[in-house]
Amino acid sequence: MARDDNRRGRDRDEAPEFADRLVAINRVSKTVKGGKRFGFAALVVVGDQKGRVGFGKGKAKEVPEAIRKATEQAKRQMIRVPLREGRNLHHDIEGRHGAGKVVMRTAPQGTGIIAGGPMRAVFEMLGVQDVVAKSIGSQNPYNMIRATIDGLNKEASPRMVAQRRGKKVADILRRDEAPAAAAPAEAAEA
Repeated sequence: MARDDNRRGRDRDEAPEFADRLVAINRVSKTVKGGKRFGFAALVVVGDQKGRVGFGKGKAKEVPEAIRKATEQAKRQMIRVPLREGRNLHHDIEGRHGAGKVVMRTAPQGTGIIAGGPMRAVFEMLGVQDVVAKSIGSQNPYNMIRATIDGLNKEASPRMVAQRRGKKVADILRRDEAPAAAAPAEAAEA
């Protein structure tokens, strides 16, 4: 019995700490004989601010229960996104979901997060610190978040592209982006 307790404690210590952000809460009502019954729907974004993010929605009769359900679903649906220097996107991307379209562009250091409501929550929970994003079409927070996640799924690091194409990372990057170690070797050859 004590062994099981130790294992549970160890699992709890190893689990990364996630931050969560409540994006939207919606009150819905059902009209029944004798009046209305109210329920709540919550939309939550969860992330570790180091390249992992997920979103979830939960419905319940009470707000805290809806938020708890949404948070649990978000933790189950997390995705990993490769980030440059742990703070920026590698390249510009577009994401779509339904009528919603989002455009995400890399930005120089110090720009900050320039994005609207639900997209801002995704970037903050992901750990991106410099990005310029624009939502086109749907203003529905559910569709905006899904479009953002769709775009982030398309994000590819130079290492992933090099591996897929069977090349070295230095061959993939432009000369001005190539690592500094490769530059002296090229100068010696000339």
